[in-house]
Amino acid sequence: MKTVLVTGSEGFIGKNLVERLKRLSDLQLLCYDIGINEGKLENFLHDSDVVYHLAGVNRPPDPSEHGKVNAGLTASIVQHLHNVKRHPLLVLASSTQAVLDNPYGKSKLTAEETVTDFAQATGAPVRIFRFPGVFGKWCRPNYNSVVATFCHNVAHGLPISVSDPAKELRLVYVDDVVSALTGLLPEESPKPGCEMLSVLPEYSTTLAALVDKITAFKSIRETLRLPDESDRFTRALHSTYLSYLPKDNFAYPLTQRTDPRGELAELLKSEHFGQLFVSRTRPGITRGNHFHDTKIEKFCVIEGDAVIRFRHVRETEILEYKVSGRDFKVVDIPPGYTHSIENTGQEDLIVLFWSNEVFDPLHPDTTPAEVKA
Repeated sequence: MKTVLVTGSEGFIGKNLVERLKRLSDLQLLCYDIGINEGKLENFLHDSDVVYHLAGVNRPPDPSEHGKVNAGLTASIVQHLHNVKRHPLLVLASSTQAVLDNPYGKSKLTAEETVTDFAQATGAPVRIFRFPGVFGKWCRPNYNSVVATFCHNVAHGLPISVSDPAKELRLVYVDDVVSALTGLLPEESPKPGCEMLSVLPEYSTTLAALVDKITAFKSIRETLRLPDESDRFTRALHSTYLSYLPKDNFAYPLTQRTDPRGELAELLKSEHFGQLFVSRTRPGITRGNHFHDTKIEKFCVIEGDAVIRFRHVRETEILEYKVSGRDFKVVDIPPGYTHSIENTGQEDLIVLFWSNEVFDPLHPDTTPAEVKA
């Protein structure tokens, strides 16, 4: 069983890493965060086979804290490992700012040099990740991530400020970071020496494009239009945005169209997958009696009993499919077949519909035609 230590376990990346490590078997997890007595850290280091050193500060009130924590704590860890003659796999979370001339960057570079010297002097396996901007759930807004700040403010209806819309950002998603970190665990005998590693995929965007994407996520509740979720960056950013929703604002109502037949509401729309909507139909009522030239649909009864009827528009034969919410079944609606759905039960009929096109009232591709000609 490996013993794994995570420093900075209550930080953004630390929380995500700890939750992933908890799912792994044959692993003893030790957690340390800034503010805990350093004597406890020394005890942890004595027992650890792997050390994920994530602890650090980004924007402390006092700039001197950069050196005390980012560089100083790293030096303390290495010194104690020297003292007890332990050479665990040491993984350092550094930053692309290590090449910049600012207090944060300098402190990160010093930490890198410290662990590199340790690897050269002892042959210990050391891995350094120079992370660009990391985004994802549980990142503190108004601290070290513009993504977190924008997501939080947009989700809470607060203003956002963009000083340079054309500014380019390099970003990686926290789940990919965690996968890269935990990917080092299976190595039984890590290669000695220091290696610089990176996280993939890495995304590039501008502040203006970032704002556009995040504000579009909020508008989904009104437009019902989803972005292209096949794009990995968009999907990760959408997940991040939702993680900042206020706890009393997870649910939202849909606009219902009501007539004597029942109710109908659109759920989601997308140029990439079409449209979802749901209907409630009163007993004995029939919906439909139309056909499409190109548009296709899928019907799925969620609750109740119904008969779906078809007739090829150039033929007289009527096809019937009995469907029920007790036995989930999807019925395809081919083009060129006029079709209807009748509630044959005693209660309201609930049906989920999918169409491969978003409904366009100017070009509806819907021609009335009775199934029972």
